[in-house]
Amino acid sequence: MNSCLDGRTAVVTGGTRGVGAGIARALAEAGARVVVCARRPPEVPLPGVEFQPVDLRDRTAVRDFVDGLPRLDVLVNNVGGSPYRPLAEADTGAGSDVERHARVIELNLLTPLTVSLAAYEHLKRARGSVVMIGSVSGSRPSPGTAAYGAAKAGLEHLARSMAVEWAPDVRVNTLVVGMVRTELSHLHYGGTDGLDAVARTVPAGRLADPSDIGAAAVFLASDAAAYISGASLLVHGGGERPAFLDAATANRDC
Repeated sequence: MNSCLDGRTAVVTGGTRGVGAGIARALAEAGARVVVCARRPPEVPLPGVEFQPVDLRDRTAVRDFVDGLPRLDVLVNNVGGSPYRPLAEADTGAGSDVERHARVIELNLLTPLTVSLAAYEHLKRARGSVVMIGSVSGSRPSPGTAAYGAAKAGLEHLARSMAVEWAPDVRVNTLVVGMVRTELSHLHYGGTDGLDAVARTVPAGRLADPSDIGAAAVFLASDAAAYISGASLLVHGGGERPAFLDAATANRDC
């Protein structure tokens, strides 16, 4: 299989830390010229990776950024995320509850659409590839991040429709990502004990490393995946151990 990306230009949105940084590093190691774009630069330098400041919710800024690229072969729509916010929780800050959830959907669904449309002509000329960074939250209940889960479900559907509309010139696929151990994991899962407890719920016995997601992104972007489009690749270590198995085991021990 040929996963070499020599001579190709790849853009990773929101690629300054965590999963995005892991993807950017992997693409650079595969030989691509990699540009990450976000509002703020990476706190930790990414060797071999360029940074350009872009407010990805600003459509004009996105268009200007993409138009300024000499070429574009690979677009990784990684930007996204969501704070924990139950749907019925009262908003004590500025803006309404609905507006806050709408901004989550905008970032996780509309922004990838905006960047993809801006990049289409570049990608068509290059017969390039789009990789959407989805989430297991898009296919299972996502309490506390319901708007995020809904957006990720929509993103996966968007990718399948784009794959058909843009074929055969542009391939479009989704990485459906499970739990990843990043520099911010403790905010979601607690300290070391919490992370270890969560890891035990994954059949693979650990959370993903950003490099695991990066390797999968390189595969989908490369000629090794030349006949793969409209696909959703699960990168989740086997998913989550069903709770009923633990309940059944506990009952047998009684």
